[in-house]
Amino acid sequence: MTEIDAKIDALVPAWLTLPDIAEMLDVEVTRVRQLVKEGQVIAVRRGENRALHVPAAFIDGAEQKVVKGLTGTLTLLRDDGFSDEEMLEWLFTPDPSLPGTPAQALSENRGTEVKRRAQALAV
Repeated sequence: MTEIDAKIDALVPAWLTLPDIAEMLDVEVTRVRQLVKEGQVIAVRRGENRALHVPAAFIDGAEQKVVKGLTGTLTLLRDDGFSDEEMLEWLFTPDPSLPGTPAQALSENRGTEVKRRAQALAV
């Protein structure tokens, strides 16, 4: 969990609080905290009360789960030495070769393309 700067905050179009996610996934907030602790999603402190927020693009509300491919992508980026802030910047910066952002591609079930690009960062 980290605090983010205005640049990263502006890149992410929408945020959810942990209670919002718990409601969407129909689980307890402690389970959402566990997802953060396990590195399955990234949570950052933002807003006036510095509450934990997760990018809305990380949650598939229709399927009631974390977006497919996100956890593996985060693992690859962490293994490449990315900080939480750097991962958010990479995931929400438009990539003309995708097209769109890596986060958008993950939500559209194009995770293989995203992971391929994340692996290429390590080279």
